[in-house]
Amino acid sequence: MKKFLLPFVMTLVLMGLVGCSSAQPNGDDLVPMDKVLEEEQPPKAEIQIGEQMYETKLGTYCWDSKNQSRCVDTIGPVELLRGENPVTVQPGEVITFVMNYEPQPNKHHVNQIYEDISEKVEVKENSFHAPTQKGTYFYSYGVWWMDEHVENLSHGDAFYYFVLKVV
Repeated sequence: MKKFLLPFVMTLVLMGLVGCSSAQPNGDDLVPMDKVLEEEQPPKAEIQIGEQMYETKLGTYCWDSKNQSRCVDTIGPVELLRGENPVTVQPGEVITFVMNYEPQPNKHHVNQIYEDISEKVEVKENSFHAPTQKGTYFYSYGVWWMDEHVENLSHGDAFYYFVLKVV
């Protein structure tokens, strides 16, 4: 029994040392959180259609500010926007995302929900086109403030919801 116990313990110790010694960035590479995101919650996001601006509704988010992290989970866009008046648009009209905040998020993702079917929307230069088919469409606009030096390190993320009615 003792013959097997010592190698087992040594293996555990070795695994612990190797696991704890993986290459980590030194402190010089890290961007202090309070220098990146200074507000206590994600900034306001709007959509612009023609010359008109429309507010979006802040949904789920995680936000790092002043050495504090906060995550808020909400219901999805269809449930959250139920009863809200949709923004009326023409088929194919250009919708542009506007966020007056620095730094700007450096990663984004847009989902469109129509008749309980969710699909990714292609966004170019912060804009996309309204669907060509008439109907009411719900959107989730997800953005991330990813660290530019440390891979997969997010300083914050937010999901903004809005609803369009194509007439």
